[in-house]
Amino acid sequence: MSGFESSNRDAAPAVDPLALTVYELGEPRRSSEDRRRVRSGRVKLLLVLLVCALPVIASYFTYYVIRPQGRTNYGTLIEPSRGLPDVMLQTLDGAPVALSSLRGQWLLLAVGAAACDERCEARLYAQRQLREMLGRERERLDKVWLVTDDGMPGTALQQALQAQPPVTVLRYPEGELRRWLAPAPGQGLQEHLYLVDPVGQWMMRFPVDFEPAKVKRDIDRLLRAAAAWDRPGR
Repeated sequence: MSGFESSNRDAAPAVDPLALTVYELGEPRRSSEDRRRVRSGRVKLLLVLLVCALPVIASYFTYYVIRPQGRTNYGTLIEPSRGLPDVMLQTLDGAPVALSSLRGQWLLLAVGAAACDERCEARLYAQRQLREMLGRERERLDKVWLVTDDGMPGTALQQALQAQPPVTVLRYPEGELRRWLAPAPGQGLQEHLYLVDPVGQWMMRFPVDFEPAKVKRDIDRLLRAAAAWDRPGR
């Protein structure tokens, strides 16, 4: 018996096979080659994102910063530009519309009361003509009329506004609208046309009694500057 017990004590201790789990093996270390691949992948992703953003950055840099000598804007550049407010407006029929839903197109805005007088009608007509003067680029510009009261435009005017392509007509109380748009000193809010870019930034105001050809020149320049990233349609 003593010999048997002695041999048992000298034998190697039993090992529980369940104790050998994968956790005891330790996590494999990444090789330097693996780490190099990860870094390279991240750098490539950042380069792709930068390339996608460059046309937008370049167009705005060209227009706002690199201004060739002798070139002047007919309209007044708004610096800094003002983004579309996060507000809900209404159509003439009372349907709710988020102002932010207008993003994605250049917007030429007219402003005024529903009882549109002759000067108001002249601005709406000029708004339509300016869009048509853009030729094949006109699909990049939408016409918008912001009505500042609760009135209803006359039947004839409503029909004219529906002529293709129709004017987007939304009610925007004047007191609230003034928190976003602003007229030139000494002028009324309704006396201008305003230009908003596809990102939703109000960035230009045109003079009272403007010359359509000069307004078109400004819009043409902006459309050319944004041609690399802006496309017709929302």
